[in-house]
Amino acid sequence: MNSLFETAAYNEIRSRLDQLEPDATKQWGTMDAGQMLHHCQAPLNVLLEKKEYGLKPNWFAKTFFKKAMYSDKPWRKNLPTMKQFRETEQRDFNKEKKALETLLEEVNAQRDRQEWQAHPTFGALTKEQWGKMQYKHLDHHFRQFGV
Repeated sequence: MNSLFETAAYNEIRSRLDQLEPDATKQWGTMDAGQMLHHCQAPLNVLLEKKEYGLKPNWFAKTFFKKAMYSDKPWRKNLPTMKQFRETEQRDFNKEKKALETLLEEVNAQRDRQEWQAHPTFGALTKEQWGKMQYKHLDHHFRQFGV
């Protein structure tokens, strides 16, 4: 599994984001492209400690889902979304795309950082686990919209 902290994976994600269009058709799920872009900002905000989203430790998630978050196996379509990250409001595609680009740049600027805080729900994660989880989440949603 690629890591968002790897230059090639970061460049791939940026290229795919550049290909995304406002009228992209979703392959599954309920979000439109603007909502998806806003949704994708949340885990990056957690990583960068910009927002908390009311996430709390969860032994069930930690026990049964933590490894799936960063394993090499792609996530299946229509996975349930944590309620704190659900998107139902209309979003401005261009504004959300720019905000996601900015967060990606911030993460990339810190790619050499070795120590990262614990995830508020899943607990301790290594840099490798954080990077894989972030890449996997973006890849999942970019595949959702065909990029």
